Amino acid sequence: MKKIILLLAFCLSVGNLFAQDANADKLREEGDAAMTAKNYPEVVAKYSEYLKLTNYEDESRIFNCAFAAYNAKKYDDAIKFYDMAIQKGYKADDAYVGKAMSLRSQDKAADFTATVEAGLQANAQNENLEKLLYAYCMKKGQAAQKAGKTEEAEELFKDVLVVSNAKYKGNALYSLNVMFYNAGAKILLNANPIATSDPDKYAAEKKKADAQMAKAKGYLEQAVALNAADANSKKILDAINAAAK
Repeated sequence: MKKIILLLAFCLSVGNLFAQDANADKLREEGDAAMTAKNYPEVVAKYSEYLKLTNYEDESRIFNCAFAAYNAKKYDDAIKFYDMAIQKGYKADDAYVGKAMSLRSQDKAADFTATVEAGLQANAQNENLEKLLYAYCMKKGQAAQKAGKTEEAEELFKDVLVVSNAKYKGNALYSLNVMFYNAGAKILLNANPIATSDPDKYAAEKKKADAQMAKAKGYLEQAVALNAADANSKKILDAINAAAK
């Protein structure tokens, strides 16, 4: 009797496995059909269940599920599946780009830049990541600068400096030096009328201006070192040096 019970239990277990496999196959096929039809929400629904049943072993459909989630604007799901692809080393360069784009869509600046930097550490030649970082940080930096948020703008422009593209780096450095040069020049312009009437206050304002000019000079020197033919940066650097004499 025990042998019969054990045999029956074994048969039931095998039957359950066959049923699970059949269900997984069905979900995979339905997900594939949805992908062909570009029905991205349906792709995410079908592939998510399929991958769960198969212990997340299908690398290509993990990546495709992330792609579909991004296109369906399910950004948290996209990030989750892109992370899986990265961990498995499947299309890692593209997965970093997809994850970064998902974070950009959520306007999560710190997570976005951290993801780009991690992707560039994995592959310093990932041009798509560099392009994403440059476009995002320059746009956000210019908006912060316009709003008078100098510290925020500085950090965003500086985030671009991790890239290898010399043009991107040069533009970021130029934005930094112009921002601080203009800030210093504005302080001096406003202080000039009190240069003789209130010398102590003028001296305090000039000290603030000098601090801004010193920052501008530092970024200008980096820009000139990066590109000796950068006439605009050289011109501003010469003006700062002349003013300091």
